[in-house]
Amino acid sequence: MDRILDKIDVLLQEVQTLSAKNAEEVEQLRQKYLSKKGEITALMNDFRSVPADEKKTVGMKINELKQIATERINQLRQDCETQESDSDNLDLTRTPYPIKLGTRHPLTIVTNEIIDIFSRMGFVLADGPEVEDDLHVFTKMNFAADHPARDMQDTFFVSQHPNDVTKNILLRSHTSSVQARVMEQMHDENGRLTAPIRVICPGRVYRNEAITARAHCFFHQVEGLYIDKDVSFTDLKQVLLSFAKEMFGADTKIRLRPSYFPFTEPSAEMDISCFICGGEGCGFCKHTGWVEILGCGMVDPNVLEQCGIDSKIYSGYAFGMGVERITNLKYRVNDLRLFSENDTRFLEEFEAAD
Repeated sequence: MDRILDKIDVLLQEVQTLSAKNAEEVEQLRQKYLSKKGEITALMNDFRSVPADEKKTVGMKINELKQIATERINQLRQDCETQESDSDNLDLTRTPYPIKLGTRHPLTIVTNEIIDIFSRMGFVLADGPEVEDDLHVFTKMNFAADHPARDMQDTFFVSQHPNDVTKNILLRSHTSSVQARVMEQMHDENGRLTAPIRVICPGRVYRNEAITARAHCFFHQVEGLYIDKDVSFTDLKQVLLSFAKEMFGADTKIRLRPSYFPFTEPSAEMDISCFICGGEGCGFCKHTGWVEILGCGMVDPNVLEQCGIDSKIYSGYAFGMGVERITNLKYRVNDLRLFSENDTRFLEEFEAAD
């Protein structure tokens, strides 16, 4: 009896300290101790020679050993499965160094806010190519053949055709080209709209200008267009007033000043009341109480006709704003170059606005 009890004690110490690195090693331990030919099962052969009055004690010891061994091996199996599951989720291509999460660019933050405001007014997004032709950038927008904007001093040309400017390829100087493409697609052969046009056109534009704190060779615009029957200047004013209040605060006032754009008639520049001084006058608004933010107007009938829409039936309005200008006003950024230099110290200032 002493011999079998000693063997049980030895096996008990072994199973209590069992360890395994993977599922294969766990299975090897199970076979060694718990299989039909395992060491614990082999104890039953010795159990037959135990005196009858001692079988109860020895039997309890064997059952206790078997239970401990089973629990230990099951625990090892579970640990290995968990470890393998965790290793499946590891990205072995990641750098071992901590990665700091970034934030959205301030221009993206403001663009998304502008889009969200106009989306709630029923405008839908429209997009178009940045490398455009003269037809959509200038001709369909009512620019004369000798208009200064066509000159190399203002436009980046990819290819030029002096004898036929309509074949020129260029980097778009405004997102109005997207409006032209939308209008082309939204009417039938009789010039009647298949549905009212109400679009917002955000995107990057390019102009041949010296890079300074107040100007850049590329910047971002958001333009809007609404065409339907009986659209009036009053509709335009109400939309822009709603936008200004959403973007700059409920107390914001607007004023419209006469201006000129080839593609709208009448045309206007829109100012908002200075939100720093409340219209009283300060250095920011040059002591006028007003800050200019966008241009707008009623779509010129020539533009409608150029795009195949019957100007006798339909009218519309258009507006356009520079995203950098709006961002400057909201966050008082005085140098346009900061938006394209990728200085992380500058970008980190907008973490809370994201």
